[in-house]
Amino acid sequence: MAGQNILLTDLEATLTALASELGAALKAHNLKLALAESCTGGMVAEAVTRIAGSSAWFDCGFVTYSNQAKIDLLSVSPETLEKFGAVSEQTAVEMALGCLNTGALKHSQAQVTGSITGIAGPDGGSAEKPVGTVCFAWAISNQTASSATQHFAGNRQQIRQQATAFLMQQLIERLK
Repeated sequence: MAGQNILLTDLEATLTALASELGAALKAHNLKLALAESCTGGMVAEAVTRIAGSSAWFDCGFVTYSNQAKIDLLSVSPETLEKFGAVSEQTAVEMALGCLNTGALKHSQAQVTGSITGIAGPDGGSAEKPVGTVCFAWAISNQTASSATQHFAGNRQQIRQQATAFLMQQLIERLK
């Protein structure tokens, strides 16, 4: 399901259902999840911890809103932030895994991680990166990280919810 096609009317129920499905997939593979979130402010972590028993498959989440927090907590390179910006697939990949096993996988007991960084608005957008631009990355231990950029519509909360759903959908797909 593409990020833009998510119905906004009952997105909270959708997030809970996706979190449950993600948890089942992680549990089936005996894997744990760590998250690195920026514009969603921990919304993915909140969704997964709605699920009873999530401690069996969810290890931790990092909310790194500032660039300095991305550098200090996830080992994102200052050069990456300077060259590509905080809202970039390059930063999202470094948040999730990094070039030399940095990021959320290094700082947790997880084998799977996902990251989100974007512009939820209503301000902060530009012609190059308008409000609703969100970059994602996913990593599984001993595999190459992958990334994507999506453009979501709606208000700040809707953009954050759509980004949360998209990340979980992509993690579920990678675990199939």
